[in-house]
Amino acid sequence: MAENAADQGTSSAGRPTRPDLAAMLVPLGRALTAMEQPVLDAHGLAMWAYSVLLHLDETPIRTQAALAETIRADKTRIIPVLDDLAARGLIRRQPDPEDRRVRLLSLTPEGRRLRDAVQSDIQRGEERLLARLPAADRGGFLRGLQALHALPELSPRKAADGR
Repeated sequence: MAENAADQGTSSAGRPTRPDLAAMLVPLGRALTAMEQPVLDAHGLAMWAYSVLLHLDETPIRTQAALAETIRADKTRIIPVLDDLAARGLIRRQPDPEDRRVRLLSLTPEGRRLRDAVQSDIQRGEERLLARLPAADRGGFLRGLQALHALPELSPRKAADGR
């Protein structure tokens, strides 16, 4: 079934009929961030700390710089976040056996438990928001966001390299 011009965001005269994506997504992103803050506070995490926990898992990230690039944080400003998470036993920073100047970063079991608890709490709040969409639209909305999120040109390395 072909989409009509209005479904594509333009009128039959070629003028836009919807706001730009950023105009819609930025306020939504800010609202979601504000919704997350009480959950993060309850678990004793700052947003950057949660972002670190989300991006670490069993497979270590080879350098702090690589992690910073992945989460789009300044590599010098992330060091205190990593120091705090390591001191709390939530992440490990181990020397790389191949290059002892490099630190491998990974989650500890406690870090994984905390990450999973925070993510579950956050997603419960998101489910309340998603429930405001018609049931038939929820799945498509989430699939669309996931597809856009996975685009290679939106990866930190591509964005930084301009490729």
